[in-house]
Amino acid sequence: MIKVGDAVPAVTLFEYIDVPTEGCALGPNPVAVAQASAGKTIALFGVPGAFTPTCSERHAPGYIEQVEAFKAAGVDEVWCVSVNDAFVMGAWARQLGAAGKVRFLADGSADFAKATGLTLDLTAKGLGLRSGRYSMLLKDGVVSVLNDEEGGGYGVSSADTLLGQLKA
Repeated sequence: MIKVGDAVPAVTLFEYIDVPTEGCALGPNPVAVAQASAGKTIALFGVPGAFTPTCSERHAPGYIEQVEAFKAAGVDEVWCVSVNDAFVMGAWARQLGAAGKVRFLADGSADFAKATGLTLDLTAKGLGLRSGRYSMLLKDGVVSVLNDEEGGGYGVSSADTLLGQLKA
């Protein structure tokens, strides 16, 4: 499993955005994680699924609401990663009002989840292999903080927790 001091895996996630920008079509657009995090400080949180209750009501909204505090503390971007396709992640971001605040990145084949070891097997619930719930701080593509829920609960990966660690 990935740990503090490890480089982020060189996998590609995908992003769907509603409005094309310079060099970025609607999507899905590939996001090479190692390249996209190079030279930046990224607050990244992983969730088991878009539109799921805890993810939609508590986890993602906390990061969306705190994005300015993260930026004031030196974070360049906030990313949400889930084992969903880019279209679902785009719709979820739209529903949560995340545009321009948090990047919602799709790990459709669970490549990132598997490469980090932060997986959650929800096959018994009909959801298959998913991302576990966690948060991490990346500095120039290297993990400097990791908060793994180790099973999908919601106790250590909140925006408040990561922001407090960033400010410490």
